Amino acid sequence: MKCMNCGAELTESVYCPKCGCDVSVQKQACVLSGLYYNQGLEKAQVRDLSGAIDQLKRSLKFNKLNIPARNLLGLVYFETGEVVAALSEWVISKNIQPEDNIAADYIRNLQQDANRLDVINQTIKKYNLALRNCYEGNEDVSLIQLKKILAQNPKLIKGYHLLALLYINNQDYEKARKLLKRAIRIDKTNTTTLRFLREVDEQTGTETHLETHFSLWNRRGEETEPQTASALEASDREDAIQPVVARGGQARMSIINMLIGIAIGAAAIWFLFIPSWTRNINRTANEKVTKYSSDMAVYSAQIQMMNDQVSVSQRSAESAADQVQTATMLAASYQNLTKALYSWENGQTSSAAAYLAGVEPSLLDSDSKAIFNSMADEMANSLFAAYKKAGIAAFDSKNYDEAIRKLELAKAIDPTDYDILNYLAHSYRMKGDTANADLNFNLIISGFPDSQKAENARQYLSTNSADVEAHAVETQTAQETEGEGGEEAEDEDE
Repeated sequence: MKCMNCGAELTESVYCPKCGCDVSVQKQACVLSGLYYNQGLEKAQVRDLSGAIDQLKRSLKFNKLNIPARNLLGLVYFETGEVVAALSEWVISKNIQPEDNIAADYIRNLQQDANRLDVINQTIKKYNLALRNCYEGNEDVSLIQLKKILAQNPKLIKGYHLLALLYINNQDYEKARKLLKRAIRIDKTNTTTLRFLREVDEQTGTETHLETHFSLWNRRGEETEPQTASALEASDREDAIQPVVARGGQARMSIINMLIGIAIGAAAIWFLFIPSWTRNINRTANEKVTKYSSDMAVYSAQIQMMNDQVSVSQRSAESAADQVQTATMLAASYQNLTKALYSWENGQTSSAAAYLAGVEPSLLDSDSKAIFNSMADEMANSLFAAYKKAGIAAFDSKNYDEAIRKLELAKAIDPTDYDILNYLAHSYRMKGDTANADLNFNLIISGFPDSQKAENARQYLSTNSADVEAHAVETQTAQETEGEGGEEAEDEDE
């Protein structure tokens, strides 16, 4: 197995030996992919092709590089008559692993028999044409086309389904039953086939028997069609009586006595051995069902455990990402604090305020926070302007978390500034934090009563819509600034 990050060969460790990436989730995904592949293989071996396709798709969802699963999926598609889908899987498999890949042999075998491939391709086109004719109401034409299609491609499950549906629509249920029984031999658990068979059974009142428990054989060893009990009884009677006619009454009585003895023996076998045999069969079946249920419970528990491990790994990765982000912010805060201190000592107040605005005070230790507070007290006006500028810029770029952080710091310096309260309220509103948004709108109403600012705040109060564009807030602020006079405009410029 190779690392998904750098391509290096992995060891038993949960970390890549080359790049150090955590590959535990990748390994667990590969384990799940192998588990679903094994289940798909088991279903394919008993011709549960629909179930096999479902399990193999799940296997490839966890690990798209699972070559055996992709090759087997192509084989199952080919067995159901879906040659185009099978070729697609084999071509993908060959591109992933060009060397020592059995998919190359599958593709080569199909390409060598160009006539067969062309016939199969034509059957797919003819099936699409027949389907379109059905939509257009030309059912007779579709019926003729589908018969030719199934003669050329007898494994095309979709062809059986469509032709059986036409027979059911024409109330020719026995032909539909015969077609569907041929389809069930290809895919034993296809839900569409079983649904159509149930419809035929309901319409005819006759249950379809999909599997026979025994077969009759003729004297030459060839399998014959199953007969009814009365037909078999008549056949036995003819074979027994014909040679005896010429032998007289004694021979006839001997044959009759022999038949009576056979009947008594058969009845004894039926009443004595058949119940025991049936109980043994039922017990064996119940044991297998219990075993399969136990195995499925174990598999389900393993899958749940692996899913839980994947969730834990994802949470660990998210926690690690948060720690990296916090460490980055901490380093940036100390760097900006150092630059601010240097600029302040050299008399560069505006630069010091700009650097100080980039500091996150909550991340500093006690000594550094004391330095920050001392500088903030000395440069309160400049720092307020820097926080305000940074918060508005973050709001304009729709980075509402950053806008809230900066504007709250500015609000701590001057809690009466209208622009700060307005942008902060709308930042909370865009985040969906209605409580804090309403809190700042109420501060505007109480700080600027009987003004247009208070009226606008009342309109937004207790609303929770987050689809208002950011430029609407800018327009509102500009209009209020023009309406209230030059004093507000000067504050905004600062």
